[in-house]
Amino acid sequence: MKKVATVAIIAASTALATMPRAVSAMPMAKSDDPIDLIKSIQTTFESFKEANDQALKSKVDDAVLNEKIDKINADLTTLTKALDAANVALAAAKIGGAPDGISPEAAEHSSVFNTWFRKGDRAIDADLKDLSIKAELTTQSDPDGGYVVPIEMERGIERVLGTVSAMRGMARVIRIGTSGYKKLVNVGGATSGWVGEEDARPETDTPTLREIAINTGEIYANPAATQTLLDDAMIDIAEWLAEEVSIEFAEQEGEAFILGNGNKKPRGILAYDAVANASHVWGKLGFVKTGGASGFAASDPADALIDLYYSLKKGYRNNASFLTSDAVLGTMRKWKDGEGNYLWSPPSAVAEVGSILGKPIETDDNMPGLGAGNLPVAFGDFKRGYTIVDRIGTRVLRDPYTNKPFVHFYTTKRVGGGVTNFEAIKLLKCSA
Repeated sequence: MKKVATVAIIAASTALATMPRAVSAMPMAKSDDPIDLIKSIQTTFESFKEANDQALKSKVDDAVLNEKIDKINADLTTLTKALDAANVALAAAKIGGAPDGISPEAAEHSSVFNTWFRKGDRAIDADLKDLSIKAELTTQSDPDGGYVVPIEMERGIERVLGTVSAMRGMARVIRIGTSGYKKLVNVGGATSGWVGEEDARPETDTPTLREIAINTGEIYANPAATQTLLDDAMIDIAEWLAEEVSIEFAEQEGEAFILGNGNKKPRGILAYDAVANASHVWGKLGFVKTGGASGFAASDPADALIDLYYSLKKGYRNNASFLTSDAVLGTMRKWKDGEGNYLWSPPSAVAEVGSILGKPIETDDNMPGLGAGNLPVAFGDFKRGYTIVDRIGTRVLRDPYTNKPFVHFYTTKRVGGGVTNFEAIKLLKCSA
């Protein structure tokens, strides 16, 4: 019996029946409102299913029809990315622009920082150093050069980071005040046994503890502005800096969380040794095979996803998600289960993403595409499996001299990342 028949057990495929009827046109969302985007995604997916079903029934390879399917698939990708961005914007609005509960010291630091940022007045340098410590933004006085940015500016940068880096939204994120993070993990070894009331109690094995160490590396951006722009009181300095540096930060760290080698940067999930899941040991990530030498199997390709799903222990599956690239997801959207239902389900509510086998599927194009030996899909409870470490304090060094008439703002942030539970993440490998 084909494995795809089990999809009905682990995904609510009946939800597809409640979606709008297929239409020949593919209306795009008229706004960035999440509700409008969800409706557009659902309607576009119906058009996709209609065209794909027609191609599956056709006895000849219709180039025009295939081009139409690819176009609709691309539209779905565009719409789902727009929905992701809209959801992040909503979440940011709920947090609010000025954070509640700011201490008087933090508010004073923000005001003085804004003056320094615009004017570069050396007379307030000492005030900034003292205020950053009083506001508990740092425990050291100007150790690396520059000054720690205010709380609201830091949060603005972090909000934008979440829109670009999928891993930052999926993993556990902690903030530290030191250069690294260490954690002891129990990887088993303790034994026990049953005894009677008067039986001897022999000594049992002790647990095996492993140390997980995550060191931080530094990423930087160096945006520039004219003094005229900085003199404009209408310019929101916090928003300007967040927009200028956060995309660069996000692109750099997003790549590192997946592919980074751990040398002065985070160690990505694909930088660890991967072994067949049957031979999995601590310190390596287990994988299952796609069934095809350079991609998915020619028949029943979704069987590989089901194998991947069940390779993860039940305790981790409850909060698990898939992670792949947009190109690979485009391939998966064409798959059906044994009863003819499409495996991919579009989001049905605000703050949701599409799902496969009832589990959310996130996309990040740092994940590799299909190809011999590649690892195009990850599945796991990433909050338990991967930890991102942010060292408190984004720092800015003001430089009005290097490139006159521009003022440069050399902005740095220390970030680390690594796998902290090797059982919580599994990979899919292109292999027969």
